[in-house]
Amino acid sequence: MPAKLNMHANKTVQKGVTLLEMMITLAILAIVLTVVAPSMQNFLIKNRITGEINEVSGVIQYARHLAIDEQTPVVVCPSTDFKTCGTDWNNPKIVFIDSNADGDRNDAEDLLVTTTKASNSTKMTGPNTDIQFQDTGASTQAFTIKICPNNNDAKFARAISVSLQGRVKVSSDSDNVNIHETIEGTKLTCT
Repeated sequence: MPAKLNMHANKTVQKGVTLLEMMITLAILAIVLTVVAPSMQNFLIKNRITGEINEVSGVIQYARHLAIDEQTPVVVCPSTDFKTCGTDWNNPKIVFIDSNADGDRNDAEDLLVTTTKASNSTKMTGPNTDIQFQDTGASTQAFTIKICPNNNDAKFARAISVSLQGRVKVSSDSDNVNIHETIEGTKLTCT
C-alpha cells in the first residue's frame, strides 16, 4: 500500500502584519483623520447648538400656548433650584403657571416643563428677567435668546426671538453668507 502524503506539512500560516504594512495603514489613517476631523467637529458643534435651540424654542412655544389655553400668566425662566428664577440662561429652564404673579414658583404652583442645562461647549444668553406670557399669548417684553459655541465662531450662532405679540422665530441665514440674523436683520455675533 502506498504511503499517504502529508500535504499540510510544508504550509506556513502568517500571523500578524509586516512593519511596512503597518506603516502604510497608519499613514492612510493619519491622512483621513486630518481631512475628516475638522469637518466632523464643525458638524458636532452645529448639531449641538441646533438641538439646544430646538429645545428652548419648544419650551417657549409650549408656555405661550399654555397661557392661551389656560387663560392665565405663564412664566419661562432659567433656574438652578427649579423654584427661583435667575438670569443665567445656561441653567435649566422651567415653565410654570404664575398664579400669584410674583415671578417665582412657589409650592402651590406646579412645575410643568423643564429643560436640561446648556452644554458646556456652548453659551446661552437671554433677557435679564423671566419671560412672561399673558392670557392672550402676548409677551410682556420682546426678547432674544442667543446660543454661541465656546470658540465664539459666529457662523454657528443661533437665536430665538420673541415679539411682543408672543410670536417665536428662530434665526435664519437669509442672505446666505453663513451667519444667521435676528428678526431685525442684524447679524448674530458671539463675544
